[in-house]
Amino acid sequence: MITEEEIVYYPPLVLVAEDDDSNFLLIKAIIGKKCEVMRAKNGSELLALFHEHRGRAEVILMDIKMPVMDGWEATRRVREEDPELPIIIQTAYAFSSDRDKAMECGASDVLVKPITLGILQNTLTKYIPRLTW
Repeated sequence: MITEEEIVYYPPLVLVAEDDDSNFLLIKAIIGKKCEVMRAKNGSELLALFHEHRGRAEVILMDIKMPVMDGWEATRRVREEDPELPIIIQTAYAFSSDRDKAMECGASDVLVKPITLGILQNTLTKYIPRLTW
């Protein structure tokens, strides 16, 4: 029988697609003590991280406007392969049409930038209930 001392707990892995350094550093500052954070600077890099860590990644935070491959396309591609993995779109656009487009692409949720500590923590807790802040 396995004892409590023998169980290894891993922090949740959050993949972050964000090309802007200051936005990424903010996200990492908010969640980095409770989550393992891996960064992709574009949608193509995100897909590579997704494939490398499939089954272990618990949430994707996806920026929309990125070079090489934008967040819309990256979200569609991840969703084709994994219909269950939560994908939280981060966008500077607050129009309802952008939220609708995000949901059509397969997003689980949408956060409007600038992202605040409370909103990000509450949203992640919705998808990773074992997180406590």
